[in-house]
Amino acid sequence: MDNYILAAAQDYFPDEYENIFSSIFRQYEKVIIQSIITSFGLDFLIKDHLGGDVDTIHNARKGIYHRDDYKQTYDNRCDYDSDIYHKDTRYIEKNKRISEQKKNGKLYDAYTGDKIARNDRTDLDHVIAAKEIHDDRGRVLAGLNGVDLANSDENLQATNPHTNRTKKVQPMYEFLNRYGNEYTVEQRLNMQKKDTIARKTYEAKLATAYYTSPAFAKDVSLAAGKVGVGMGIRQLFGFVFTEIWFSIKEEFNRLNVKPGLDMDMGDFFKSIGNGIKRGFNSSKEKYHELFSQFANGATAGVFSSLTTTLCNIFFTAATNTVRIIRQSFASLVEATKILLINPQNYPFGERMRAVVKVLATGAGVVLGTIVSEAIGKTPIATIPCIGNTVQTFCGALCTGVVSCTLLFFIDRSRIINSIVSKLNLIHTIEDDIYYYKQQALLFERYAAELMKIDLSSFREETSRYNQIARSITASTSAEELNVILKNALRSLDINMSWERSHNDFDLFMNDKNAKMVFE
Repeated sequence: MDNYILAAAQDYFPDEYENIFSSIFRQYEKVIIQSIITSFGLDFLIKDHLGGDVDTIHNARKGIYHRDDYKQTYDNRCDYDSDIYHKDTRYIEKNKRISEQKKNGKLYDAYTGDKIARNDRTDLDHVIAAKEIHDDRGRVLAGLNGVDLANSDENLQATNPHTNRTKKVQPMYEFLNRYGNEYTVEQRLNMQKKDTIARKTYEAKLATAYYTSPAFAKDVSLAAGKVGVGMGIRQLFGFVFTEIWFSIKEEFNRLNVKPGLDMDMGDFFKSIGNGIKRGFNSSKEKYHELFSQFANGATAGVFSSLTTTLCNIFFTAATNTVRIIRQSFASLVEATKILLINPQNYPFGERMRAVVKVLATGAGVVLGTIVSEAIGKTPIATIPCIGNTVQTFCGALCTGVVSCTLLFFIDRSRIINSIVSKLNLIHTIEDDIYYYKQQALLFERYAAELMKIDLSSFREETSRYNQIARSITASTSAEELNVILKNALRSLDINMSWERSHNDFDLFMNDKNAKMVFE
């Protein structure tokens, strides 16, 4: 939990005696700096596009392409030729079957439901017009043959010449809007049903062909990888730049320039240099956090890219929508990491608090993105030179203020603190895991110390101690025990506490000025 989302909260423990405004505004500064650097200042690493980074059938039909070659394929398609469609063997075969059914008196109009007499004229209609299929950008993107799709069995229906030649190449809904009053309610419903079945089958064929193709899989993988690496680098750089920023600020605070005195520009630039160096070195020392930043960003980037692609299959995601998805996943990945991995070994209550902080700050980022987008639609964004800057700053400011206010509330609220305290009492298996990890660490340290011991000396010393212990155990009187203990001390080169000043114990005890010396 070391990225900007919790930078304001991780080392932040409010002092109840501190001025509340000083405390909160110090946190405002940290979150705003993090927001500007990470969420806005480094967004050039990840370009958000209308419709995302992968071509979809939905977007292609709106003329939105990510790959130029797909657009060129559509632009270079051949012109529509009705003969190609109407002289196809499947079209001819279907006409023959219809004629046979008419001769046998078993043919009914597919649209009106009326029985067609043997001597009545009939037409074979493309439910989805052949020209519509030929010009469908989604069909071209999927790489399917228009003749095969147009002349599929469910797309060829027998009807009367008036209906067929009035409908022409119009989609069914347009035809019914214009000429629907010529038919009964039941007939109109039947026409809509035939159109729905044909289009559902048609769309399924396109989706299966395109979304299961190696080309689409490759595009999705490349896009997810690109966004993942971009977000990973963004998170990593944001962490490094923030460390540098606060190191430079600390160097400035050390200058201690007094009012009325000119500041030495050499000291000024030296402070900047020292701050950059300290910040960079501080980042390198936290290499585990650097790796974590990159991994978290990359994971969030991959999932956000996949989600954006999934959304674009059904609707065209605007650039602000793509950005919101991306920022939301950054928070979700961090929250999931806390819930499932708990790298900081938080108690259960503190873990829940940390998750709420992540989600709350993520919500602040999303709100900032929405504000930035809203300002982009106002005249402010059209102001030359500063329009984009104002838009970006307002979004970052909103993110910082909202995020920090929520973080401050989560830390200072009595209700939340009370809930967290109670949740901390819940015993989890992770508590046991953490305990045993600590025990394992202590055993490792102890083993390392044992490895430093000289084995032969250790055996000699233990043998000596064992001999002394056996002698003490075998003693039968206080006098004998006294002799054994004295000999043991001498064998270990340990001086008696009274021997420095007197050779005889009785003389030592009779000397009022004598002192015992322990070595």
